[in-house]
Amino acid sequence: MPKVFLGGTVNSSKWREYVIPRLTIDYFDPVVDEWNDKAYQKELYEREHCQYCLYVLTPMMKGVYSIAEVVDDSNKRPQKTLFCFLTKDGDKEFDPVQIKSMNAVTKMIINNGAKHFKTLDECISFLNTAPKRIRHASPVQ
Repeated sequence: MPKVFLGGTVNSSKWREYVIPRLTIDYFDPVVDEWNDKAYQKELYEREHCQYCLYVLTPMMKGVYSIAEVVDDSNKRPQKTLFCFLTKDGDKEFDPVQIKSMNAVTKMIINNGAKHFKTLDECISFLNTAPKRIRHASPVQ
């Protein structure tokens, strides 16, 4: 069964709480109570070995490392990289300049060959049909 790495915004964002109960495939949630080297190593392993890496970026993000991760994966593993950015999250919103930047990042990710989704529901639908795509994929020669 395929598995998805749930990367992206943390900082009290509730997007994972929306996505996880709707998934019919396995997932790895990298959010932990205590961030340490063991958690970091586990995240690196899962990011490498999951069939998909979903990155959801929202205005709740404080740092920019998740942007670097999704761009990096869209370069190195475009076939398994999935991206969605939400203009609103809770009471936070990206301003017009931030949206312009996020649209430029989205274009870069798409040009690298990764998939982009406009909504969480689109992401969920794609992931829940993943077992059929993987099971019926022809082997690479």
